[in-house]
Amino acid sequence: MCTAVTYKTKDFYFGRTLDNPFSYQEEITITPRCYPFHFRRAGKLDQHYAMIGMAYVVEDYPLYYDAVNEKGLGIAGLNFVGNAVYREAEPNKDNVAQFELIPWLLAQCASVEGARLFLEKINITNDSFNPSLPAAQLHWIIADCNSSIVVESVQDGIKIYDNPAGILTNNPLFYEQMFHLNNYMMLSPKKTQNLFSDKLNLYSYCHGMGAIGLPGDLSSQSRFVRAAFVKLNSVSGDSEEESVSQFFHILNSVDQPRGCCDLGDGEYETTIYTSCCNAQKGIYYYTTYGNHQITAVSMFKEKLEGRKLIKYPLVTGEKIFCQN
Repeated sequence: MCTAVTYKTKDFYFGRTLDNPFSYQEEITITPRCYPFHFRRAGKLDQHYAMIGMAYVVEDYPLYYDAVNEKGLGIAGLNFVGNAVYREAEPNKDNVAQFELIPWLLAQCASVEGARLFLEKINITNDSFNPSLPAAQLHWIIADCNSSIVVESVQDGIKIYDNPAGILTNNPLFYEQMFHLNNYMMLSPKKTQNLFSDKLNLYSYCHGMGAIGLPGDLSSQSRFVRAAFVKLNSVSGDSEEESVSQFFHILNSVDQPRGCCDLGDGEYETTIYTSCCNAQKGIYYYTTYGNHQITAVSMFKEKLEGRKLIKYPLVTGEKIFCQN
């Protein structure tokens, strides 16, 4: 289970949590402009936009969980188990495998509006990467500094939704998540007033009571509400340090500590990593479950005309600053 968030100050930021019981040894992966993409059914690309993100690299292929390209477009895939439906290849369609969707769009699209045009002709196929890696059941958030959309491949076909909240979690369907926010429209970051009855002398006895009723559990629907409330009421300066710090505070509101989501047989879902990418500067920041120090990798510090993937393993050991 996961949560993705967009945030804008002076720059545009895009990131997510990955909540899972185990890691696939994912790495920060930069795909340069001349890396050859061989798509299963959609041809070959030898020249394309560069991109940076978190990927599980298999057979020298980046299976991206989330990434942004050099034009500032970001995409993240989140679990959508039980609702995602992929199909066999269809004539007169751009047949793109589920695992290819992020690089296929980021390689060629500079904006959300550009991605919309590509999505008009797409058919997301059920091709697996290899026999041991079947197609994951996902839906996707796609965002730039101007807008955000959600893409779901379901029984009724490809659905594209505007995403004014700039949030995505998992089930249920996205439009149901957005409708569910109506149940929380009374929440406020401000001091509460007595609307219960003018016959009772009710008063606020502490700060933060305007958010009483904000769900605190780890379900995807509750995380959607909580992340939306925190993100849409967030206030920070527009410096890089303040913006990045605030972004991590937003996602820390849905962090999953080990032990709180018991999957049985000694397995617990935890927040494997949390990411925040300055999409306009191409800087990928992250923390891991065992390392809360923010680590940064900059795409534009690398030679982006190459043909080989550039990979950085995650820093997973805790960094504690001893002040005395």
